[in-house]
Amino acid sequence: MKYLNWKSLILLTVLALALAACGGGEGETAVPTAEPAADSEGQAEEPAAEAPAEEECAELTPVTIQLQWVTQSQFAGYYAAKEQGFYEDQCLDVTIKEGAVEIVPQQVVAAGQAEFGVAWVPKMLASREQGANLVNIAQIFQRSGTLQVAWADAGYETVEDWAGQRVGTWGFGNEWEVFAALRQAGIEPNDPNQVTIVQQPFDMSLLLNREIDLAQAEIYNEYAQLLEATNPETGELYQPEDFKVFDYNDVGTAMLQDHVFVRGDWLAEEGNEDIAVRFLRGTFQGWIFCRDNFDACVNIVLDNGPTLGEGHMRWQLNEINALIWPSPQGIGVMDDALYQQTVDISVDFGVITEAPDDAAVRTDLAQAALEGIEGDTTGANYQRLEVEVTPGGE
Repeated sequence: MKYLNWKSLILLTVLALALAACGGGEGETAVPTAEPAADSEGQAEEPAAEAPAEEECAELTPVTIQLQWVTQSQFAGYYAAKEQGFYEDQCLDVTIKEGAVEIVPQQVVAAGQAEFGVAWVPKMLASREQGANLVNIAQIFQRSGTLQVAWADAGYETVEDWAGQRVGTWGFGNEWEVFAALRQAGIEPNDPNQVTIVQQPFDMSLLLNREIDLAQAEIYNEYAQLLEATNPETGELYQPEDFKVFDYNDVGTAMLQDHVFVRGDWLAEEGNEDIAVRFLRGTFQGWIFCRDNFDACVNIVLDNGPTLGEGHMRWQLNEINALIWPSPQGIGVMDDALYQQTVDISVDFGVITEAPDDAAVRTDLAQAALEGIEGDTTGANYQRLEVEVTPGGE
């Protein structure tokens, strides 16, 4: 170790005093004291902060969010928040990490490799029960996007009609809504004499080839793949009337999906609740931007390199917006009834052995984040757009 001599110490002291007199910034990056941090964009002062905004933003706080899948419109709000400067307005330097088959966001956050994660609620609850101290701090999706899709000519009208049929599901924790619907209809999914459960790939090939009778789909992804496919008998794209769609929100076994979670012990550290509120505020602004600026938001997603084409990204954002909006209590605030339904189904299927304690969910941070946003945070009048379906989603 090298020690500084007394001349060096004096020089460093003088430099430190000079920087302090300039407001604590680094060189030319210090924020001018005449510029308020807030409020042409609808930003309010941070709830827990007492220091002036210009001192806070003299240096951005680096944080990371781990997504549960690759870049696509499912995560448009996070990319928009970064590209539009909403995170930077909140004094945050946010790194967005893509997901992949082998990446489990709960494990990444639990290991301290990201402060924030995105996952479906039952998966996070399972990780929490297994010992990961994870906390849901913002429920982004207000409803489930999961469907079960059959050919219209099969004649299925109710879930009871699935008895004796070949029912596809992806597995890996995605089957619970399907199994709950079957049991609700008096069909035991684990009894092959009552129904045949088929492991389905993450596409619609088995349904299109009529190798299964009902396929699991997300309305923002796999269902679009059906409509983007060409009917070999007509040479035209398939139409919605070619299919019978069962929406789990209507069936009554929907489970909550994308939410933002953190480690409970990280949240307990001094200053981190404030960071979480600022992150949520920027995120909510990103999703509001994507609701109100559809084309611009799609372009942001495309600029970040999704694997699927523009047409698919447009369909996906339209349907993702419909899963978020309206948010009756404000974006990010939990729907208690649907949360309880998610918990009940999770317990019923052994996803978790018992209902989680109250510490598994916090709504106060999302509510604090909403207080700093001007404008419409509920989307009460939101309506889906008419989006053109393109061959292959191009």
